[in-house]
Amino acid sequence: MSTAAQQKSVYEQIGGEPAMAAAVEVFYRKVLSDDRISHFFEDVDMERQASKQKAFLTMVTGGPSSYSGKDMRAGHAHLVKRGLGDVHFDAVVEHLRATLEELGVAAPLVAQVLAIAGGARADVLNR
Repeated sequence: MSTAAQQKSVYEQIGGEPAMAAAVEVFYRKVLSDDRISHFFEDVDMERQASKQKAFLTMVTGGPSSYSGKDMRAGHAHLVKRGLGDVHFDAVVEHLRATLEELGVAAPLVAQVLAIAGGARADVLNR
């Protein structure tokens, strides 16, 4: 990897805002068609949810931060009460991986994004 590539954030290496917007759109299409997890989004304003997810993913991948949502524990506590668990978290990660691969993101970058996502497991599941 060149020095320039090492200095670029994951966000920049993925393709910045247009790539993040496309990823969130494809990701939620997959999530909402998955019976394992779609019920968690039944009463959710998906336009607002997608906007929050895009801002969050931008922030955690080193892009310009405009995320002002709740922290992961607070944002998911109501879902944990509804039974959110490891099987659901794994399904979301599976869709994130498939989305990034579908959009042609290089395997090392996919691995970095999945490591970031995996690092949120304890907070998302309120452990």
